[in-house]
Amino acid sequence: MRQKIGVLGVAVAIALFAAPDGRAEDKPLKVALDGTFAPHAMPKLGGGVEGFNVDLANEIGRRLNRKMEITAAQWSGLLPALQAGTYDFIVAPTTVTAERAKNLLFTEGYLNTDYQFLVLKDAPEATKLEDFKGKVVAVNKGSAYDKWARGLADKVGWKVQSYGTNTDAVQAVLAGRAYANVAGNTVIAWAVKKNPRLKLSLLHSTGRVFAMPFRKDDAATRNKVEGVIECMKLDGTIAKLSEKWFGVTPDPKSAAKTVFAGYGVPGMQGHEASEHTPACN
Repeated sequence: MRQKIGVLGVAVAIALFAAPDGRAEDKPLKVALDGTFAPHAMPKLGGGVEGFNVDLANEIGRRLNRKMEITAAQWSGLLPALQAGTYDFIVAPTTVTAERAKNLLFTEGYLNTDYQFLVLKDAPEATKLEDFKGKVVAVNKGSAYDKWARGLADKVGWKVQSYGTNTDAVQAVLAGRAYANVAGNTVIAWAVKKNPRLKLSLLHSTGRVFAMPFRKDDAATRNKVEGVIECMKLDGTIAKLSEKWFGVTPDPKSAAKTVFAGYGVPGMQGHEASEHTPACN
């Protein structure tokens, strides 16, 4: 499910403001992400990491007037480390599921996490899954997209080829071994942005979102961060970051632009229905 690049275990501390004293609200916020999940976070040539979620985390810190200590580490260890108290929250793109919501608090979603196809620039437009009937669809082996595509193979009538990385799956399309590649919409948008021979194709909605997870006992910090995220939706900052890193302008009804009622993801455990107005500057 994740496009891996670069070297694991990059640790970066980014100080945005100096803390005037030792008060808890002035202490650095310790956050983490997977530094190899392009274009959300990836190694920079000069050291450190960059990407959509790096910019998002930095802007949250700036608006909270807090230092942000960003650690880049393996995805598999992020949520356990959060629960152990190593981090205050996770800034990696994290899909909200019912299972995760049982153990974690989430902000409201800030991006939709859907399935999307890419094809060569001159390929016909696709409006439904059946438009790929008889075609070869390339996927990242073992990913959620691999399982999903194989589960629909008989129904849709496509053929599925699995590759070690999604980058390899994209190359299969460029080389003509596959007609399309399907993966997460942000990863697909990044691949298309980098290669003029490709274009975005059918978007398959999952109804899921990326949000930031917190420990169950830290609703106060979750609510502060969510307030900042809501302001970033209202003033267009998240939309601008989407355009910068994905080359895509979010739909007005998408999670990147929609402020949801209460705190957290509506319909999920941990959602607080209390009304509030974000205090935007």
